[in-house]
Amino acid sequence: MNKPMFSIIVPAHNSAEYIGQCLNSINNQTYQDFELIIVCDACTDGTEELVRGWFPDKVITTNFGMDGLARNAGIDAAEGEWILFLDDDDWWIHEYVLDNIKTVADAFPDQVDMIAFDFIWKGRGYVRNIRADRLNIAVWSKAFRRDFVGGIRFPAIPFTSDRGFMDEICAKKARTYCTGQLMYYYNYMRKGSQTEQHSGGGA
Repeated sequence: MNKPMFSIIVPAHNSAEYIGQCLNSINNQTYQDFELIIVCDACTDGTEELVRGWFPDKVITTNFGMDGLARNAGIDAAEGEWILFLDDDDWWIHEYVLDNIKTVADAFPDQVDMIAFDFIWKGRGYVRNIRADRLNIAVWSKAFRRDFVGGIRFPAIPFTSDRGFMDEICAKKARTYCTGQLMYYYNYMRKGSQTEQHSGGGA
């Protein structure tokens, strides 16, 4: 059986009220050669039951209480050529995200390890992935070649695990292509998110 082009990893934590828009943005993609891996992490609100109704094939249950470790479980299960991360309360802005990434991957089949794209940050507006020659650390604004990721994993910390992962990716000298295209909506600090909880907002 052929492996999918993309593995989309969604760590889900008590997001039954929000995850529908995230899943819709995946389901509506014009390019459909992907596997969706939903990691239900420390969920107590019916999230797992909800997502199994949408995409029953690859739903993983964990009890880490940390987005990074939930993502690790998704990486371990991934079989696609490229890995993307999408948070449960965020969404892709249009239905051509996977098409656009595939275009780059096909154009540079042996020359690119990481593909970066721009995003909207709720409350702050348009954010370019690379500014002043520095790449944004958010992993959900990038696609990673799975073979390049190899054994790299997120550290066991409750907040900003993206930085630890990206430090290793950059130390390995990932060949990066920045598309300059707007693809992602970052729903920053929604009520009850792990970002809010660990930043002191508290749920």
